[in-house]
Amino acid sequence: KRIARRWPANHACGKRGSYEYYLNMGERLDKFRRDGFLVLEGFNSDDQCDELMARAAELAAEFDYDGHPSVFQTSEQDRTSDEYFLDSGGRISFFFEQDAFDANGKLTSDIHHSLNKIGHALHDLDPVYNRFSRSPQMQQLTADLEMSGSVLIQSMHIFKHAEIGGVVDVHQDSTFLFTRPLSCVGFWFALEDATTENGCLWATPGGHKTTLRSWFKRKPGGGTEFEVFDDSPFDLDAVIPLEVKKGTCIVLDGLLPHYSMPNTSHRSRQAYTLHSIDPTAEYPLENWLQRPLT
Repeated sequence: KRIARRWPANHACGKRGSYEYYLNMGERLDKFRRDGFLVLEGFNSDDQCDELMARAAELAAEFDYDGHPSVFQTSEQDRTSDEYFLDSGGRISFFFEQDAFDANGKLTSDIHHSLNKIGHALHDLDPVYNRFSRSPQMQQLTADLEMSGSVLIQSMHIFKHAEIGGVVDVHQDSTFLFTRPLSCVGFWFALEDATTENGCLWATPGGHKTTLRSWFKRKPGGGTEFEVFDDSPFDLDAVIPLEVKKGTCIVLDGLLPHYSMPNTSHRSRQAYTLHSIDPTAEYPLENWLQRPLT
């Protein structure tokens, strides 16, 4: 039995749209399969990017912070995962930067400028994010990549605020959204210019032609753990920075190792991410992210 659960039809990426790209359909698909990532400049307008950033600021202002933060750290997820994090698959939840707090555990800035990200069901629960996530250009792109039947399972608004946005360790998206067979594909949208100074993505062309190193999963008794499949280090000798302009979409193969450095600049690097899976693949109930059945 391959399917562990059924995903609601409204999670789908959508039907074929009418957006035109610089590359034709075959070129985009060939390049994605060859490199493991695809950079599409001008994918979204400045207005679309600004609308998402404004909505994120509104959500942050409405967030009722109770003094018990959930801090997001990619390097310590097996230790810091809590019920708030594990229940976020079907909610809009808020996660702080570790450096947002002083020695006494108090925020050093306002809520908005203390957040690492908002996730993980923005694309289904908020109309602004839903519209962005299922735009005509997204419908066209998923069709061109032969992914028309895929479903959107996770979304995140990542702030990467100036001088506080932390490192995102090298990882593969399929580690966190594991299916049998592997089917995860990520979509990373630059809401602001992304440079080496403010924490752009780094990846190696062809780096997806490797093995899945680990699976981030729920433990039977509670909490989470990494199940290691291959403990060999990633080959990052040919890694390159993916410096992109506002409005760019980067498509990421689930096996592609990628990371970002801390934002040490005076400019933020906000981004929005979506992840999709093949609904015919098995989605194990041990996966950390679970959506409420509907």
